[in-house]
Amino acid sequence: MIAILNRVIELVELDLSDDVDLTSVAGSLGTTEYHVRRMFSSLAGMPLSEYVRRRRMTVAAADLLGDGELLEIAVRHGYGSTEAFSRAFRTVHGVSPADVRRDGGPLRSQTQLRFRLTVEGNSPMDTRIADRPAFRLAGHAARVPLIHEGVNPHIQAHIAALPAGEHERLKQLSSIEPAGLLQVSADVDPDYTEGSELTYLHGVAVSEDASVPGDLDVIEVPAGTWAVFRTEGPYPTALQATWAATASDWFPSNPWRLRPGPSIVSVLDRSSDFRTATCELWLPVERE
Repeated sequence: MIAILNRVIELVELDLSDDVDLTSVAGSLGTTEYHVRRMFSSLAGMPLSEYVRRRRMTVAAADLLGDGELLEIAVRHGYGSTEAFSRAFRTVHGVSPADVRRDGGPLRSQTQLRFRLTVEGNSPMDTRIADRPAFRLAGHAARVPLIHEGVNPHIQAHIAALPAGEHERLKQLSSIEPAGLLQVSADVDPDYTEGSELTYLHGVAVSEDASVPGDLDVIEVPAGTWAVFRTEGPYPTALQATWAATASDWFPSNPWRLRPGPSIVSVLDRSSDFRTATCELWLPVERE
């Protein structure tokens, strides 16, 4: 995976004015666009599209310090108008092209990324692979923004708005693994962009043919393979650290890749104040 990401970076640098056909590139390298986007975002801390924009604007800034026409520079870097170019430039650098031509800056440069795998071996991950038949996720769903670190207040508010007895009713419906009350994230942006919307479901897993009360939302989950990561410690810090480690440690070292589908957190045990918890993180995977 590390070699694949570095090859994508090389292709980006060959022509910063044009977008890489990531579907074709990923296929030729034996993986999928979905997996490449998710791994890039997790390891780089930004979507691939944002990295390309920052690199374009870094090179464009040098051109602006010359004598070329603004429209010529905009077109050279993949923009059809000076207005679109100026908006992108200001987003990256915080100043307009005119400011740079007049004052020479300030500029925010994006250096070329290189991915490297550091193997330490002192933090083994408690992981198992599970093949599951098709099942259903039933519960209460809401659209919420993606937040990478800390507690998501939108999810908190969604759960707090449920009647007290609803949690127990859901538990009674739970009949298969993943067991118990679940935190489900579906329809997630492949680039995993902070602030992008996803579907969050507070619910349980039931068999494919189970009867579900009409007042509950349902996500149909096809049969497939899952990587299950067990984590325990401060909540949600330990869980989020494990999530990050799947990208930085586990996937580069194992013959699996992410496939489209919901990610699921099963809370197996928790303290009364929910400051600590034992959880299982279920990620949909397929063999490379």
